[in-house]
Amino acid sequence: MIFSLKIPIAKSKQLISYQSDMMLLGSCFSENIGSKFSYFKLNASVNPFGIIFNVVSIEKLIQRAVNKDFFTEKDIFFHNDLWHCFEVHSELSNPNKDTFLETLNTLIESTNCQISKLTHCIITLGTSWVYQNNTTGEIVANCHKVPQKEFTKVLLSPAQNEQSLRSIVALIHSVNLTCQFIFTISPVRHSKDGFFENNVSKANLFSALHSSIIHHPSLTYFPSYEIVLDELRDYRFYEKDMLHPNALAVDYIWERFSETYFDQETLSIMQDVEVIQKGLAHRPFNPDTESHRKFLDKLEDKMQVLQKKVPTIDFS
Repeated sequence: MIFSLKIPIAKSKQLISYQSDMMLLGSCFSENIGSKFSYFKLNASVNPFGIIFNVVSIEKLIQRAVNKDFFTEKDIFFHNDLWHCFEVHSELSNPNKDTFLETLNTLIESTNCQISKLTHCIITLGTSWVYQNNTTGEIVANCHKVPQKEFTKVLLSPAQNEQSLRSIVALIHSVNLTCQFIFTISPVRHSKDGFFENNVSKANLFSALHSSIIHHPSLTYFPSYEIVLDELRDYRFYEKDMLHPNALAVDYIWERFSETYFDQETLSIMQDVEVIQKGLAHRPFNPDTESHRKFLDKLEDKMQVLQKKVPTIDFS
């Protein structure tokens, strides 16, 4: 008897290898998957402007990066002893105004350069619920603990989400026509919006993605949401908050992602990387023994062999 459903996923034609250049954007789930790319030494940058949950804010940042529309003093504000920007995550906020602007504009430069070389852009959409600044009418990426009365909570329609999705694709393709897109929807439920409201929010994202993919053959969808909600379907795969997938769930999603987007050669290299990573993580009881020195020598040999095979891999 079969007691669970396995989500069918066809092998992608947009394969990822150690020669690929990737950028992951979007919700905190991008960070989860991005950590896997980092661990296996694949060439990927993750959320250069911090976690962004809605597609309109992602679109704004892509537009800035592609057009080199640099931040100025009018784009930032001082609140609670820090300089902030409504377009980026609070992890970038800084007590020094000049340092903050320099950091933001350095990220614009580096992201512009990255976009021109991308082979894959992986975007995880989190929510259709957004906060609109009452003064400017602009949708913000982060409220930075500014009083809630300064914002109006708005639900983006499928059409609004789709418009931003298409704009993101067009902007990146304007400077990099060969970039391929992988979209996914975060399985994290935004319970603070309300469970019904969260489902409406996700539904609007699904509808927008479905329509976008029909019109753009370069766009593909990876069903991380369905894997968690329909295949795993058990609270043992969640963190203590019962909302975020735990490490076991992320490992399984990564396994399914690997089956879909990596060929056998890439998977083989990943196995070699994992052996080395486990060796580097090993902490001996007696580091000065002869046996441990031999272990380190063998580990160094493995790293050199692998780095000759794949020069982009760096264990430093």
